[in-house]
Amino acid sequence: MMESFFYCIMITFDAKVSSPFVQIPGPPPPKGSLIEHDKALGLWVMKLPSADTVVVKRTLAKVTEHPEGLPGADETPEFAEHRKEFWSSIKPAHFGVKISSRSILGLFLWLCTGLFIGILGGFSFGRSLLLKFPEFFSIGLFRKTGPTEEEVCSALFKMWFIGRGYSDSARASERGSKPDKEIVTRVSGPEIGYITTPIVLVQCALVLLSQRANLPKGGVYTPGAVFGPTDLQKRLEENGLSFELISTKTLP
Repeated sequence: MMESFFYCIMITFDAKVSSPFVQIPGPPPPKGSLIEHDKALGLWVMKLPSADTVVVKRTLAKVTEHPEGLPGADETPEFAEHRKEFWSSIKPAHFGVKISSRSILGLFLWLCTGLFIGILGGFSFGRSLLLKFPEFFSIGLFRKTGPTEEEVCSALFKMWFIGRGYSDSARASERGSKPDKEIVTRVSGPEIGYITTPIVLVQCALVLLSQRANLPKGGVYTPGAVFGPTDLQKRLEENGLSFELISTKTLP
C-alpha cells in the first residue's frame, strides 16, 4: 500500500478572542526552520503555503463575531442548544500547515515542484510549459495521465494535528510562559483526491439536504462555520475516514 502524502498541521490554542481580529494570549509559535525533523512524528516536515490557514482564520474570526455560532434558518430548540454547546468548546488558535515525508528527499521533490510553479506560474509561457511537461517540472510527482486505478485504490492519506497550548488563560497571560499542554490527533482515509474528496463533497451535500433548517440562512461562510455543529464527522467516519486522538500530555 502506498501513502500518497502526509500533512503535519501545527496549532497553538487557548483563551478568548475579540472581534474583528482573533487575539490569542501568549506568544505565537516559534517560526522554526523551513525544513526540520519532527521527533514526535518521526517525519521530516516543511512549511507549506496553504489556503487551509486562511480558511481556519476566517472560521475563528466568524466565531469571534458569533460566539454561539451561526443560528439556523429554522432550527429546532434541540439543535440550537447543541450548536451553542459545540461552539463554546472551540478555542482560538495559531494555525499553520506543513507537508511531511519519511525522508528528506521527499521534501526536496516538493520543494523543487513548488519553486517551478512559483517561478513559471507567473507568466503565460511558463504556465504553458507547466501544462505541457508536468512530469518534468514536478520531478515525477505529477503526470498528464494521472494515477492508475490500482495506484488510487492502494493510496491513503494521513493528517496530524499537533496542538500546543495552555491549561488555563491565567497561565497564558503570564509573561514568558510556555505552553504546558500538547494534544496530537490524526485524520486518515483512502486516497485524498479521487476517493476522499468525493466522499466529503457528497456527505456535505447530504447534510445540506437533510438538515437545511438547522443551517445558516445564507451567505459566504467557511465550511467549519457551517458544518461544525452538524453530524458531518460521524457521516465521514461511516464512509471510510478516521478521526483519532493519538496522545495528550503535559509539557515540562
